[in-house]
Amino acid sequence: MGVVNITPDSFSDGGSFLDASAAIAHAHRLIEEGADLVDLGAESSRPGAAAAVGVDEELRRLLPVLQGLRGVPVPLSVDTVKPGVIRAALAEGASMINDINALRAPGALAAVAGSDAAVCLMHMQGTPGTMQRHPDYGDVVAEVKAFLQERMRAARDAGIAPARIVIDPGFGFGKTLQHNLELLRHLREFAALGAPVLAGWSRKSSLGQITGRPAAERLAASIAAALIAAQNGAGVLRVHDVAATRDALAVFAAVEKSR
Repeated sequence: MGVVNITPDSFSDGGSFLDASAAIAHAHRLIEEGADLVDLGAESSRPGAAAAVGVDEELRRLLPVLQGLRGVPVPLSVDTVKPGVIRAALAEGASMINDINALRAPGALAAVAGSDAAVCLMHMQGTPGTMQRHPDYGDVVAEVKAFLQERMRAARDAGIAPARIVIDPGFGFGKTLQHNLELLRHLREFAALGAPVLAGWSRKSSLGQITGRPAAERLAASIAAALIAAQNGAGVLRVHDVAATRDALAVFAAVEKSR
C-alpha cells in the first residue's frame, strides 16, 4: 500500500503533495514502482496533530485527486474517519476505507456497509492530538486484540462481510516504542483473528527513537520493520517507499521459496 498524503502537515511529507496534480503524479509513481493499492489521506493523523479538518476542506483536498486517478490499474483506499467523506469517496470509486477510528464515528459503519468496499479497522488509544502523551496498557497485545475483535464484530453486525475487513494494530497510535515492538513481535496473534493484518511502520518516530535518524533518513529502518512485519504475518504493508520495499520483499520471498 503506497501512501499519498494530501496534507500540509503530515509527519513525513506534509505539504509535498497538497497540490492535486503533485498528488496524482506521486500516486502514478507509486503504482509504477509496484504498489498494489494506493492510500489517499487528506487529514493528518500524526502525533500532536492540530484540530480536525472539516468535511468540506477534507473533500476539497481529496476529491480532485480521487477523480484524477479514476481508471488506474490498482484499487484506491481513502484514509478518513468521517462518514461524510466515506460516502463521497465511495461514490467517486474508492475501493477501501482506511479508518484510524475503526468506524466508531456515528454513521461510519452504515456508510461502509451500504457499499461493497473493503475497510481497515485500526486501533488507536486517544486521538491524534493526545495519543502520544501518556500511552498506557496493562497488556498491550491483549487489549489491542480485544478492541479489534470487538470492532470486527460490530462491522459484521452492521452488514460488512468478513471478507471485506482488514485490521491494523495501529503502530504509533497511542503506543510507546516498547508497545510497538511488543505488537510487532506478536503480530501473528492478530493474523489469527481471521482478517488480513495491515502494518504501518514506514518512517515512524519509533524508528527514529531506535536509529536516531529524522523521518527523511529512515528508509533502511522502515524496510527492516516491513520485513519483520511480513515475516510475522502482515498481509498489507503501508509504505512511503514502494520500490525499495518491494525489492526487499522479493529477496525475502525468494529465500522462503527456496526452503
